[in-house]
Amino acid sequence: MQITTDVFGQHNDQNIDRYTITNASGSFIQVITLGATWTGFTVNNHPLIVHFDTLGEYDAPTSYSLCKAIGRVAGRLGKAQATINGKQVHFTANENDNTLHGGPNGFSEIVWNAEQSIRDHDASVTFSRHIPSSEDNFPGDLDARITYTLTDDNQVSINFSAASTEDTLFNPTNHVYWNLTDGQKDLTTQELQVNSTRRLTLADSDKVPTGDFTDLAGTGYDFATARDIPSALADIKAQTGKVEIDDAYEVTPSADKPIATLSDSKSNRHIDIFSDRNSLVVFTANPFDQSKPYNALATEAQTLPDAINHDGFGDIVLPSGQLKDYTIRYKYYEA
Repeated sequence: MQITTDVFGQHNDQNIDRYTITNASGSFIQVITLGATWTGFTVNNHPLIVHFDTLGEYDAPTSYSLCKAIGRVAGRLGKAQATINGKQVHFTANENDNTLHGGPNGFSEIVWNAEQSIRDHDASVTFSRHIPSSEDNFPGDLDARITYTLTDDNQVSINFSAASTEDTLFNPTNHVYWNLTDGQKDLTTQELQVNSTRRLTLADSDKVPTGDFTDLAGTGYDFATARDIPSALADIKAQTGKVEIDDAYEVTPSADKPIATLSDSKSNRHIDIFSDRNSLVVFTANPFDQSKPYNALATEAQTLPDAINHDGFGDIVLPSGQLKDYTIRYKYYEA
C-alpha cells in the first residue's frame, strides 16, 4: 500500500491537496481536501466513479455535489426546521424553503485537514474539521472526521464520526456517482439491484418526504432483482410520467449482506454496497451535460431523509458529548 500527494488546485487562495491511495495490484482511489471529495476509484485501469478533471468543476454551483461528503445531514430537512429533544430549531434554507445536504455551508463546501495512515493490507486518509455552530447554523460545535480506506482486495470504506457540544443532527453520506461501463458514456448496460420492498413517498413540489411509503412491486422503481437502468426509466416514464430516479429506498442495515449491488452486464464488474443505516437514495444524472442521456447513477447510503420530522424513520440525533459513527463499504468484484 502507498499514498502519494499532489496539489489539485486552489480554492480561495488555499491549496487543495489530492491524496492517491494505491494497493498492491495497482488499483487506487483519490480524495481531495475540498469537500472531503472522492475523486477517483480505478480497478484494473477502469474508472468506476464519475469524476471531473479540474477543481473548478467540483467548486461550481452546478457540480451536482459530485462524489462529495455530505453533512451534517444528507437530503432535505423539511421547512428548514426540526424539534431536537423538545427544542425547536431553525436551519438555513438553501433549496426552496428546505435545508438540502447540510445547508449552504455543509461538509461539501469546506476545506478539511488531512492525515494519512498506511498498514500492511490497507491504507487510509482521514479528513477532520472543527465546525463551529456559527459556521453552518446547526446546534453545537462539531468535531467531525471522515476516513476513506482502500484495501488490497479492492474494498473502499468511508467512516463518518462526530461529537458535538450540544444536541444536534448527524446523518452524513457520500454523494458518489457510479458508471461501471467502458467509457462511462451512458448507462445502457449498467444494472442495479436494491434489497428493498418500498420507497418513501415524496412531495411533487419539493421532494420532501410526506411520511408515507410506496410499495415497489410491479413498478419501474422495483430493483428486487437486477435490471438495467434504461428499462427501469422507460417503465417509470410510462407509469408516472417522470423521467428520472431520485428516490429514497428503505433498506435493512447489514455489515455482511449488501443493501444494493451495481453491475455492468457487458464487463461483469460489480460493486456491493454495505451500510449500517436504513436508506439508500438513488439518483440518475448527467453531471456533464443535462441535454444528454444519463451517464451516472448516484447512491447515497444514509438514514431515511428528514428522519427528525417523521416518526419511525430513524434516529439522527447526536447527543451532546457523545461520539457517533457510521460506515459505508463498497466491495468491487468481477463475476
